[in-house]
Order: sequence, then structure tokens, then C-alpha cells
Amino acid sequence: MDELNVLDVLGDNRVMSPHSRSTRQAQVVEPPHDLDEMMRLANFLEQHSAPAALLGPDGEQVPLPLPVYEALKRVVDAMERGASVSLEPIDRQLTTQQAASLLGVSRNTLVRLLDEHELPFERLGETRHRRLRLHDVLAYRDRKREERRSRLDEMTRQANDDGLYDADASDYAEALRRARKQ
Repeated sequence: MDELNVLDVLGDNRVMSPHSRSTRQAQVVEPPHDLDEMMRLANFLEQHSAPAALLGPDGEQVPLPLPVYEALKRVVDAMERGASVSLEPIDRQLTTQQAASLLGVSRNTLVRLLDEHELPFERLGETRHRRLRLHDVLAYRDRKREERRSRLDEMTRQANDDGLYDADASDYAEALRRARKQ
């Protein structure tokens, strides 16, 4: 899950108060049914590396800052593929359930991570409710992904050093069968 579809899981909770809970709605933008316009826009953005300008109905032009232009390219790319898109400020606060959903773990697992100080959080006043910053959750997710990649690379290197990629499949199957018996 990348940052563009984070709200597909999270919904919109900019205001973290118990009174606003029932009025929250996800700010998700669906792609148009006819993707021809989106394809034309995607082709235009692919052909131009410099930021474009926004043209108002009165003819006024405003240049798009590079970060906005890059975000626009990512949004158009996702919508061209038929994906829904949602953008949200990165300093947004999440409930423990929202953070757990974003990480693909149970709420109990997330609470354990919080208790083990794996992720920073804030408490809401004197209550036991905790809130996490989206930025911290995404950083944790990225850090864990990198750790998994590193471990996989190391396992691949070890398998290569041990000649497992050169072994015949039947030899591998036999060694695996023997290992399972032990």
C-alpha cells in the first residue's frame, strides 16, 4: 500500500474528537468511468518532465510547484490504472485500529508494539486511548519492509554461497524430505 491509497483504509479523521466520529467520511476520489481523458493526461505528463502551470477559467496561469506536479503525476498514474485515490496530510493522527489496518496486523499486535516502544504514540488526555501519527506508522512500515528485504537478500546470498541454486531439484527435494524427518 502506498501513500496515495492510505485513506482507502483510514477514512478521514482530521478532527480527533468523539463528537466528530459519526460525521467522518473518506475523501476518496474515484477514477472517471471513461478513462480516455485520464490516458491523454497521463501521456501529456509523461512527455513533460518540467512542472506545468494551472490555467484558470479567466486565463490566469499559476505554475505548479514541483512537489504538487509530482503528486499530480502519481494521482493520474493511479487513476489511469482504474484505482481510486486519496491524499491526506502526513501529520494526521490515527486510532490504533486504523494504524493496525494500515500495517496489516491485528489491533492487539499493534498495542503490543506500542507497549514495546516500537512505535511512538500519544494519549488523549487522561484516557487510555492512544493516537499515532501517520508519518510514524508509515516510517515504521518502510523500516520493516527494508529489514525484510535485507534478510531476504542475506538468505539468497547464503543459498547462493551454499550452491543451492546449482543443485538439481530432486536433490533439493530429497534434502528437504530428510530435514523434515529430523
